[in-house]
Amino acid sequence: MNVTIVDYNSGNINSVINSFKEVAKDKVNIKVTSDLNKIKSSDKVVLPGQGSFKSCVDALNSVNGLVETLNEFAVTNKKPLLGICVGLQMFADIGYEEIETKGLGWISGKVSKIDNQNDKFKLPHIGWNEISIIKESKIFKDIKDKSHMYFLHSYEFIPEDKNVISATTDYSSNIVCSVEKENIFGTQFHPEKSDKIGLKIISNFINL
Repeated sequence: MNVTIVDYNSGNINSVINSFKEVAKDKVNIKVTSDLNKIKSSDKVVLPGQGSFKSCVDALNSVNGLVETLNEFAVTNKKPLLGICVGLQMFADIGYEEIETKGLGWISGKVSKIDNQNDKFKLPHIGWNEISIIKESKIFKDIKDKSHMYFLHSYEFIPEDKNVISATTDYSSNIVCSVEKENIFGTQFHPEKSDKIGLKIISNFINL
């Protein structure tokens, strides 16, 4: 089986690569590339994202044909894709970080700044926080509710269809921290930085 981590120059993805390789051992072939043919021939794709919504969308668009290839992979062919952090946020129709920016439009919704309630909550939301699993998700197999995950973000994804939400975390409000829509999965937290539980989520995705 081939799992491809999309490398489109969106920040340091070494911890994502290392975590997937640790979980995969020698049983699964982990590729790190933006080569369109390699992405197309993959069984599963991981879309990481670090930095701002706009910088990640711009970086995706700067690789000729990459957005179309990801659309074909996830939307047309319905193969499993996991978005991490801004990788999840880009599923939205639109993001409001820096300037209004069009997203991939895979899950209707928007990405807005977390309401920090007049500085009551520090931004970015950084560090470990408890998640509430609100619906059964394939990537949460054998993960206990109220587990702690590692976060680093100032913006949140607000989907129109609340049925896609698989977990939330309480920070100023109930922030969406995991979604599942058919073959498309996303986490706002960083499973690659979330210790053994995070590795279990990665394992669940690889074993789908």
